[in-house]
Amino acid sequence: MPLGSRSHFLSVSMTALAVSAVASPAFAQGQMRSFDVPAQPAADGIVSFAQQAGIQVLAPSAATRGRQVGGVKGNYTVEEGLRRLIGPSHLRVVSFDGRTAVIAERGASAPAPAQRGGFTNVAYAQQATAPMSAPAADATTPNTTQAPGAQPPVADTQGLQEIVVTGNTSGKRTLFNSSSNVTLASAADIQRKAPRSTAETLELVPGVFVEGTAGPISNNYSVRGLRGGAQTFITLEEDGMPILYGGGGADFYFQNDITIDRMEAVEGGTSGILAPNGAGATINFISLKPNHDKPTASVRFTGATYGDLRADAYFSAPIADGWAFSIGGYAQSQKGVRRTPFSYNAYDVKAMLEKKFDDGGFIRFTVKHGDQHNPYYADMPFAVSASGKISSIPGLNLKTDDVGGNSFASFEVPDAAATGRTLSRFSSSTGVHVRSSVYRIDVEKPVSSDLSLFARARYLNGFYDFNGIFPGSGSGTAGLTTAADYVNPAVSPLAGLTPIQGSGETYFDVARDRFGTAADPVTQFGLKDLRTGQVIAASNAAGLAAIGGNGLLQQTVLNHQILKTKDFGSDFGAKWDHTAGVIDNSLTVGGMVYNVRRWNDQSAVATVLNDVQNNSHVYDLVALDASNNVVGSLTNNGLVNYGNWGQGIFKDEVTSLSAYFNDEMKIGEKLHVDFGARYEHQHVSVDIGNQLLGPDGNPTNELVPAGTPGLFNNVGSTFDGTYTRAKATYHDWAYTAGANYELTDNLSLYVRGARGFQTNGGDTGGTHKPTGLTLYEGGVRWQSRWLVASVVGFRTIIKNLSYQFNDPDNQASQINVEANSKTNGVQVDADIRPVHFFSVNVNGVYQTPKLTGIQDNGLAVPDYDGNTPERTPKKLLTVTPSFILPHGLGEIYGRWKYIGKIFADSGNGIALPSYSVFTVGASLNVTDRINVSASVDNLTNAKGFTEGNPRQGQTQTIVNGFFYGRAIVGRNAQVSATIKL
Repeated sequence: MPLGSRSHFLSVSMTALAVSAVASPAFAQGQMRSFDVPAQPAADGIVSFAQQAGIQVLAPSAATRGRQVGGVKGNYTVEEGLRRLIGPSHLRVVSFDGRTAVIAERGASAPAPAQRGGFTNVAYAQQATAPMSAPAADATTPNTTQAPGAQPPVADTQGLQEIVVTGNTSGKRTLFNSSSNVTLASAADIQRKAPRSTAETLELVPGVFVEGTAGPISNNYSVRGLRGGAQTFITLEEDGMPILYGGGGADFYFQNDITIDRMEAVEGGTSGILAPNGAGATINFISLKPNHDKPTASVRFTGATYGDLRADAYFSAPIADGWAFSIGGYAQSQKGVRRTPFSYNAYDVKAMLEKKFDDGGFIRFTVKHGDQHNPYYADMPFAVSASGKISSIPGLNLKTDDVGGNSFASFEVPDAAATGRTLSRFSSSTGVHVRSSVYRIDVEKPVSSDLSLFARARYLNGFYDFNGIFPGSGSGTAGLTTAADYVNPAVSPLAGLTPIQGSGETYFDVARDRFGTAADPVTQFGLKDLRTGQVIAASNAAGLAAIGGNGLLQQTVLNHQILKTKDFGSDFGAKWDHTAGVIDNSLTVGGMVYNVRRWNDQSAVATVLNDVQNNSHVYDLVALDASNNVVGSLTNNGLVNYGNWGQGIFKDEVTSLSAYFNDEMKIGEKLHVDFGARYEHQHVSVDIGNQLLGPDGNPTNELVPAGTPGLFNNVGSTFDGTYTRAKATYHDWAYTAGANYELTDNLSLYVRGARGFQTNGGDTGGTHKPTGLTLYEGGVRWQSRWLVASVVGFRTIIKNLSYQFNDPDNQASQINVEANSKTNGVQVDADIRPVHFFSVNVNGVYQTPKLTGIQDNGLAVPDYDGNTPERTPKKLLTVTPSFILPHGLGEIYGRWKYIGKIFADSGNGIALPSYSVFTVGASLNVTDRINVSASVDNLTNAKGFTEGNPRQGQTQTIVNGFFYGRAIVGRNAQVSATIKL
């Protein structure tokens, strides 16, 4: 290729006097030079810089086309000047030997996606001959005789050189020299993971434990030994802004799709400084940005063995004069990973309009709208043998089945008139209905070569109507017994209920009085199958034993919750870069403003009587006369009672003001130091729905609407239309400091200390102060041609973690729990590549979390000291071998995921066994534009359990050989085809 040709590579060498011929590479790398390169198109700016620097620069034309460099002015080393120049342009320095710098797109030439054969946008140049002044081809320069489709060589020190955005503010930190624990996952890594939910993508981050058994949304995840069963201390972001200020519930409003370019995560450290409520980790999903060069488009079609069908699409194009736009998203019909008669439809679309200015600044507008219906899976009952082996109950396969189904399609649940309705419809066929609209603006403005301003703001208007069934809640395992017991007044789990408010009479007493007479008394009770109409009397022992194939009945809570959210957030500030001698410093100072308003209605909950099988049947408890005729129904189309579970009604508002700074400093060429802090002032107010009072001033319950079937005559805990306000003001500090030292080009060390916090807002329990979290960590990173690895030791300390769960003795009320915990652990992440066509990724954690100082409603529970926090494994390990196919055809991979034993409860009453999941998959590039990927998850059809029944209380037990929990799904497959147009 002739020198200076741009057909494949932009190749620039200094003109006239060949200074590089007399200057050693070391001298060129360390020498300070004066630069004055204005912001301009990347192709021209790089030429100008190379002439002033006296070096050669190699960059793919596809990477520079349509991009703008930010400009550089002042005295810098050549390498630092080049990094400053290309920083705003989404380019990075792959290698620099003092004479020749190689530039590529950020992410495009990272070895993992390219070498593993994923379907990427990477385009490697084909050169007939090397430029005259380039060094001989080796592992750090493009292959000068590369054949079409061949994989490029890997740079010896390329593995951790990717510049990361999340958790860093200078735009210069790489995975290798960062003093935070950062993980980067490309689109190819996510595709290889083939997640069945957004939460499952978090398993790419070492140390994060995901309970991915709830379905597409509302899954639980935790990090570094923190208590499972929630989403606290972790913030999910989209393009650097929290999806929700509070962190929890973010996966209701975000689903990974084709518009996402990559995922970055930072655990601890600056996470609690640069994001609210992210003291444990920040997971940032980064979108594809509009293409200013040429139109681009892609579509993806996905299908699964469990019946899901989905189509993703993306299109971007320039408009004119620095303007470009993009639009993308997905539409899907999903059956869910468990058997169901329903289909749930969803769509989500995101559009961007971006203007780039000549000075490197930009303004970007984003609009996003979604409307989703999702399945939801809660607990199900399991059988436990005398030896402790957990298995399916006959008729309910723990790997494939779901208790919900046709019988749960629609219930009319009596509700308090003050809510604006006397009947509230619960519908499993609706599932979890989520609607959201997001409006966003991002602005960056360079003021000078050293100073730039930034601002971003987003507003989310969200709503969800949650229709989920919770078997075993309310009554707990005590409600799981034989149908024969249910119709026997002496032992029935319903015998203690008093359906008539204030009467003191049990269900069966009231039924005898109401439905029988002296001449024609109620002689026995029975069950009416509401799907088939069949009536089974108590005297029909064989018929009762045949119910559901196992003779069992249970009580299932219909959890109906409506939550409206209006969440505004903004982040703004300035970044100042300054170099003085051997010190290169980047200081970011900013502020955050958040205002969140929520309205929660969880009043129309109810308990229903159903059998234990897939697509279970619901039963009315009925009274029978001497001829076995039905003379009355004790229940309301299977509904036993109302309003006795959940949080009821509240409205809360949080206003948060933060000021923060983060300073990243490089001292010489090897030492990187950073420190930062954030102060947050938070005002919380919550309006708690008041309970209806009777004439005597005591709580009373509103009667059900006239004509309501069954005996239960009131709606349970009743909202009276008024509120009691609680309010408080809190403030807290987050701060951190870290250092990284590059011992050699292959080895770096880092240490970090951080203190962060989780704000807790308000609910029916009032307002809650923030909970502090302290983290210490230190690690070593190694990069070479065949091994890229990091080993991190950490300690996590938490004090006064506050959370709530339903009182097992009174499910209509909440118990407040506070606990301390300490976790010591070690975390490993390694890519091993002994040969160019094979690699193994290993990531895992071993940790020892321990509880102390736990309190239930202010009462100490010292017996729990030293216990393992609930739903927190001590061991996590994932091993992913990958075989690269020749000629760029793709890859074949496997994955072994190991989850260690967890306890279902803080009392450590039920231990759930460890389990392993095997996955195999392939990604095949059929043509340059068509990729087909497939994965088979849980290949061996293993059993695994992620939780027990938290509604049973802090100490769970196995009752009569049964307990409730969640199980992973069995073997399933997913196939997708991606077409780039």
